[in-house]
Amino acid sequence: MALKRMDNVGIVVEDLDKTIDFFRELGLELEGRATIEGEWAGRVTGLGDQHVEIAMMRTPDGHSRLELSRFVRPTVVSDHRKAPVNALGYLRAMFTVDDLRETLERLGKHGAELVGDVVDYQGVYRLCYVRGPEGLLIGLAQELG
Repeated sequence: MALKRMDNVGIVVEDLDKTIDFFRELGLELEGRATIEGEWAGRVTGLGDQHVEIAMMRTPDGHSRLELSRFVRPTVVSDHRKAPVNALGYLRAMFTVDDLRETLERLGKHGAELVGDVVDYQGVYRLCYVRGPEGLLIGLAQELG
């Protein structure tokens, strides 16, 4: 049996509305919001009694999704939002944009901060990392040429 696709990447956040607004500004579309709770959900995650608010964000091409989750219960057990780029575990999500400069200006209004520098990679991509809401590390790439 072969792998068919990757459905989504999940990110746990504290402020769901602020994070939705950030990813909307980036260009993702809110596909839907829901509350997930009940015995079945706790069995899947191994967390037992849980109550989670989720928002599914879709890229404009319809192929990729981010599932943003805010846990009401149980409480969050650790915080990796300020982890450096070389930390183990979730590193970053990378998005390709039409105009990197314009995207940085728009995201800056939502609190995004440049991590290092904007660099050109071999005349193929212009790249940078930003810290978005809640310290989420986001990579941005603009195709050149």
